[in-house]
Amino acid sequence: MRHRCRAAFAVLLVLTAIPALRAQLQPVPPAAPTTLEDRRKALNDLFHEYWEAYLERNPEFASTIGDTRYNDKVTDNSVKSVNAWLEREQGWMLRLAAIAPDGLTDQEKLSRELLLRDFADDQEVAEFKEWEMPVNQMDGIQTEYPDLVAELSFNTVKDYDDWIARLHAIPGAFAQVITNMSIGVDDGRVPPKYLLEKLDEQVKQMAAQKPEDSPFALPLKKFPASIPAAEQQRIKTGMLDAIGKEVLPAYTRLARYLEVSYIPAGRNDPGISALPDGAKYYQYLIRHITTTNLTADQIHQIGLDEVKKDEAEMLAIAQKLGFQDLASFRASLKTNPKLKAASADALLAAYKSYLGPMQARLPSLFGTLPKAPFEVVPVPDYMAKTAPPAYYEPGTPDGCRPGRLFIDTYNATDRNLYQVESIAYHEGIPGHHLQISIAQELQGIPEFRKYERYTAYTEGWGLYAERLGKDVGFYQDPYSDYGRLEADIWRAIRLVVDTGVHSQHWSRQQMVDFFHQHSNIDETSIQAEVDRYIAWPGQALAYKVGQLKILELRDRAQKAQGDRFDIRAFHDQVIDAGALPLDLLEARIDAWIDAWVADQKAAH
Repeated sequence: MRHRCRAAFAVLLVLTAIPALRAQLQPVPPAAPTTLEDRRKALNDLFHEYWEAYLERNPEFASTIGDTRYNDKVTDNSVKSVNAWLEREQGWMLRLAAIAPDGLTDQEKLSRELLLRDFADDQEVAEFKEWEMPVNQMDGIQTEYPDLVAELSFNTVKDYDDWIARLHAIPGAFAQVITNMSIGVDDGRVPPKYLLEKLDEQVKQMAAQKPEDSPFALPLKKFPASIPAAEQQRIKTGMLDAIGKEVLPAYTRLARYLEVSYIPAGRNDPGISALPDGAKYYQYLIRHITTTNLTADQIHQIGLDEVKKDEAEMLAIAQKLGFQDLASFRASLKTNPKLKAASADALLAAYKSYLGPMQARLPSLFGTLPKAPFEVVPVPDYMAKTAPPAYYEPGTPDGCRPGRLFIDTYNATDRNLYQVESIAYHEGIPGHHLQISIAQELQGIPEFRKYERYTAYTEGWGLYAERLGKDVGFYQDPYSDYGRLEADIWRAIRLVVDTGVHSQHWSRQQMVDFFHQHSNIDETSIQAEVDRYIAWPGQALAYKVGQLKILELRDRAQKAQGDRFDIRAFHDQVIDAGALPLDLLEARIDAWIDAWVADQKAAH
């Protein structure tokens, strides 16, 4: 079976790489529609067909956005399924390319372009067989379902029965992932050994839980009053049996596989360049994640330049507070008890204290505001040891589940309070919650566009949101303003260390050392972040690259519009079309500026 899967994959790659051969072997698409009405209908039909197929193929994602049709299903992770989906995308790509864009609205042209890019991107990345390396300490099947259950609603008996059916299916999904990992071992595509040891600890922690204490049993904590007692007992028995006899043993088998086979095969070099075609893969990841044509060397230099600029501003704050240099100021931060959280509850309260005032300022900064609710909650215990300081999880479009800002309270008394304000703006408001919620609430565009997550755009917006707080007069406490710069230099450091480890063969210790030399980030965060960059090559580049582009575009608009520049209008142009690749965002803003200039000339 394994060799047949590989052969199928090889054939698919040939079809992708050689258009002439693909044309001979692929079914001939139907004749392209000619009239504008027919083309528009064909386009919208294809959008709908693709989205429905995407949801069916990704039932967990469907559940997270409130589509309950597949709540009893899990994703088919088999190689056969991967190949079948790629082949299906090729067919859509040919059909989509055959629909001429002439006469379509700007939004229709944009939707067509975005989906074509998505398809082409999936075909390109297939060369690197990402499915062969599906788990690390940051994410994977071991955290997917514990994360998922917290996002589901349990209001009816069917909701519970669907979850039990999903629990029964999870061991099969684990088995498929282990098979893919085994193929990856044969192909030399494995994560670093030391990260796998962290993963093993994570998996063992899950496997050792009692069924009733595991996150899988979360729906049993509270039943709706409408469910009769007898049904509650049946559900409880069925769910705990599935967890104890099927799901937790699947974690045990995964832990055993990790210890016996996978960890021993783990690579020693932390950089992705150690993989077959690793250098080529990293350049692909840079292009895919930043949506730019920047090289690793260019990004590395941008990072060094931004670090230097941030350090100059940080020094000014240190001197204002009576310190001669950054080293003495940073040393004082480590020993100042007022700058550390007193407890987990105090850490959560600190985040909330900044979000209220920012919420009140939003109408002066945005013409469009989201309807989705928002809340601040702690990171689940099973993830806390390896999680970032904070992260955002989108709510459902219908508002049934709010957007959530998760705060990692692990080692809370070691967390720096002066960083809290900038993180609150980035992950919460006006950062991810505002941008993602507005995208999900957009009308008149295909559904797939509401959930696009171009990392440079979404994370660039988050980092831009941190800076926006400064622009509107927040960060009144100089320590908090220093924290803003600490957060900014953190993202600049990412450009240096990510390209350092994955392109310039840095060791993990070199990454840690660079952090210590240029920041005062706490040790817990440094250790977790360095491991994150190693596990997710290129992802960390998106923040600073995206922020710099948005700032560049704002500066361009301000220069063109002068004292008539309206920041609300600019922000609406940036976020009211959903997430975009940076080049298309730039084209959108340039077109808006040109239209504004033309209107001004016409008025005079």
